[in-house]
Amino acid sequence: MVTDLADDPVRDGVRDRGATTIADRVVAKVAARAAREALDSVPEGGSKPHASVVVHRDTARVSVSLDLDYPSDVGRQCGAVRNRVRTRVEELVGLEVHEVAVHVEHLHSAHTRHTSPRGRLA
Repeated sequence: MVTDLADDPVRDGVRDRGATTIADRVVAKVAARAAREALDSVPEGGSKPHASVVVHRDTARVSVSLDLDYPSDVGRQCGAVRNRVRTRVEELVGLEVHEVAVHVEHLHSAHTRHTSPRGRLA
């Protein structure tokens, strides 16, 4: 009896493909890069976005921290970051993203960048 291997469910199944493990830090780097892609720019004197993730099986929860310029449309930029991070992590890593939490750490204005530092001067 001749068997077509393409129709063999064991050979075509998960066992034949093996396992792939992607470290949480790799998923976090993809998320941080996606956040940078979504932003108009990184504020002068600000930090690049950074991310942390929790991966459980085939799902991820992502937390992104970033700095924004002031004034800016904070809601629009956070929404763009959320959408871009979800899309890129799902496309590039293959994980379903259940949540993207965006934390705005600092707002940077032109006025505060060019004023003298606060506190006592020697």
